[in-house]
Amino acid sequence: MSQRTKILAEIWGIRGWKIVDDWYEDEQSRRVRAIEGLAPAGSKVVLRVERSWSSRCACCGAITDRIHEQLDERRWRDLAWAEHTAEILYAPVRVACRRCGSTGVEALGWADPKQRMSRRFQHTLALEAASMPVQHVAAKHGLDWGAVRRAEQHALERWDRSRVPPPLRQIGIDEKYLGRRNKLVDDYVTIVSNLETGEPLWMGYGRGEATVAKWLATQSPEQKAALTLAVMDLHAPFAAAIRNDPAMKHVVIAHDPLHVMKRATEAIDDLRRETFFRAGGELRRIGRGTRWLVMRAWEKCSESDRARLRELFSYNRLLARAYQIVEELREALRAPDGAAMSQGLDRILRQAYSISRDGPWPDDQSGAPWG
Repeated sequence: MSQRTKILAEIWGIRGWKIVDDWYEDEQSRRVRAIEGLAPAGSKVVLRVERSWSSRCACCGAITDRIHEQLDERRWRDLAWAEHTAEILYAPVRVACRRCGSTGVEALGWADPKQRMSRRFQHTLALEAASMPVQHVAAKHGLDWGAVRRAEQHALERWDRSRVPPPLRQIGIDEKYLGRRNKLVDDYVTIVSNLETGEPLWMGYGRGEATVAKWLATQSPEQKAALTLAVMDLHAPFAAAIRNDPAMKHVVIAHDPLHVMKRATEAIDDLRRETFFRAGGELRRIGRGTRWLVMRAWEKCSESDRARLRELFSYNRLLARAYQIVEELREALRAPDGAAMSQGLDRILRQAYSISRDGPWPDDQSGAPWG
């Protein structure tokens, strides 16, 4: 090994292997020479390597010097060298392992079996695909979209095998609409994720109680006992699947503030329609175009918006009381601790009960922002 190839082997950084030759190639895989000591633009670096140590079985990892078959030279894509595409050239062997009896291809220091990319190159593609579209990653490295996708999947599977699974204590359940142009039987998929790590755990077609029950069937009694919280939107079948499982009776069900506020503001909009659009032409003219105004938070309203809200509330006291309850609900969901949230929700429930029973409004109305 010359001084040049020794330096290249040190940069390459794979123990137990040495670089015996290197050259440049153009896009047609023809050798090209360096021009005035510089590699031609657009050329790729090819490194021919050999093993310094004995072969290893890829199945059991045992060291063996018994060769079952000598294979032809193959190439593996590696990380770029100074913006030049790099490829590894090596002729692997099929070993005859004494320990496990396997006759598979020997273990390679830079790539997994049946792969044509190095592990670090697959890792780089997976990281880039996490922050940009796969098509952009493919164009950046001159690869096919499917090649990038397979490399990303293989890198994620290798990472998942090498880590300790995080404990599953809190789960999130949500559905995703597949679009009106899909040709599947179900238009939705249900996704179960780990709230503490943000990782998706399971995905199934449909959004009914039976869909969530399929995931619950994959969990052991010990795993169900470790669960403490299930967060979901207000879709009733999700909560029913948790409640109908005897092993999940202890799990607390929580709804995210986004969907809670969505239901509350939709109720205000229904009350607005009943107040102004079913009471004659004069009130219909006043209430026209105010849907998003009554659904907007008071703190996000401009002075002109607040003046318009005061005008609307002057025509219907019930709408004003409902708007105040929604604003108090918004503040209660931002409470710093459970005790403050419980106190705020209790006050809101009492006020909502008084509205539904047409009971007296509390004397203290100082909390109304428009008062």
